[in-house]
Amino acid sequence: MSTTRPYSPGDRGPESSGASGASEGDAAASSAAPGSSRGGQVRRLNFDGESGVVPLARDFTRQALYAWGWLPAATADQRAAAEDVLLVVSELVTNACLHAEGPDDLWIACDNKVIRIEVSDKGSGQPAPRTPHRAGRPGGHGMFIVQRLCLDWGVVRTPGVAGKTVWAELGAPA
Repeated sequence: MSTTRPYSPGDRGPESSGASGASEGDAAASSAAPGSSRGGQVRRLNFDGESGVVPLARDFTRQALYAWGWLPAATADQRAAAEDVLLVVSELVTNACLHAEGPDDLWIACDNKVIRIEVSDKGSGQPAPRTPHRAGRPGGHGMFIVQRLCLDWGVVRTPGVAGKTVWAELGAPA
């Protein structure tokens, strides 16, 4: 279910600067929010000067999923949930590469119910699933996949700042 809402229902929106868990000077660094329980963890990856950003984003996300107890998965449903998160990260970062001169940051937050993924870039475009979706044709499936796998997704723009943040939320495995 795509949305034009800047935040999903019940979401307070982005925190003020510094909420990412990484200090402003970190380059391509991850930082976990305080606490090691699954009660609200945050990780941020900055892509400045990095190449191979899609595999980098997947590896970063996989490490977060291990740290947060999503992996190793004990059941097929838990494994599928983790694979969905990795696929959504891949699609959002790939879209930033293809349509917005590359991503700036990847931000992942997890609580007991939802994992939220945000990819920021400097692009002015508006991501949307290709309509009509043509499953038999190559390309153009990224946002359709995001729409199908996620509880909700949207785009946040900050007035006076170039670019946007595309966010998506997935349910935590049972």
